[in-house]
Amino acid sequence: MATLEIKDLHVSVATDDGAKEILSGVDLTVRAGETHAIMGPNGSGKSTLSYAVAGHPKYEVTSGSITLDGEDVLAMSVDERARAGLFLAMQYPVEVPGVSTSNFLRTAATAVRGEAPKLRTWVKEVKESMKELDMDPAFAERSVNEGFSGGEKKRHEILQLALLNPKIAILDETDSGLDVDALRVVSDGVNRFKASGEAGVLLITHYTRILRHIKPDFVHVFAGGRIVESGGPELADVLEAEGYVKYAGAEAAGV
Repeated sequence: MATLEIKDLHVSVATDDGAKEILSGVDLTVRAGETHAIMGPNGSGKSTLSYAVAGHPKYEVTSGSITLDGEDVLAMSVDERARAGLFLAMQYPVEVPGVSTSNFLRTAATAVRGEAPKLRTWVKEVKESMKELDMDPAFAERSVNEGFSGGEKKRHEILQLALLNPKIAILDETDSGLDVDALRVVSDGVNRFKASGEAGVLLITHYTRILRHIKPDFVHVFAGGRIVESGGPELADVLEAEGYVKYAGAEAAGV
């Protein structure tokens, strides 16, 4: 059973005034079949956690550990982390002019699966996944994310999720910028992915609206670069009603 384990993670980022610590001792374990929601105010370190796990070079892990099924993630390159089963759906997906979506997807699948998918079955697989996400098949021949709307970019992220089938999916504010219909389609895609029970989901969000579609098993509150409270789905309802005011002290302490 896939397990992502984060222990006492400290992460810094370079600034004009020197290194600034963003994460101040994060402990979190995500197992296959579990959905964890990370919530908290802007600047609390939620996205930094996702980038640190994925291996973004801007973020330096100064202490602590990240393991996937007991393997040291921090010793892996970015592509090795992806092949090991980690997936990051970015808040702001990048555009890649000149690279078609179809070529991008097949290249990514080849890297993760260890061999190129057979073309006939691959085309069918992509078309079925795009249909489930209400994506026009014509998008497959367009450059990656170029000219895509915000909702189209997010659907493309979930299309990658479906085709790459990772062990642990980290979704960084996937609901950002989505209208009601797109939110439903994207959430349905995530729910299809997690239905097998063989993968874990770490869902980073500001708002509870996506949690009405994707039911978390655990909710964690981030403030000051660490988890300051954890609970079940009911904690999200408390945050919706009360906001993050009660965590202001922890946020200030983490600055």
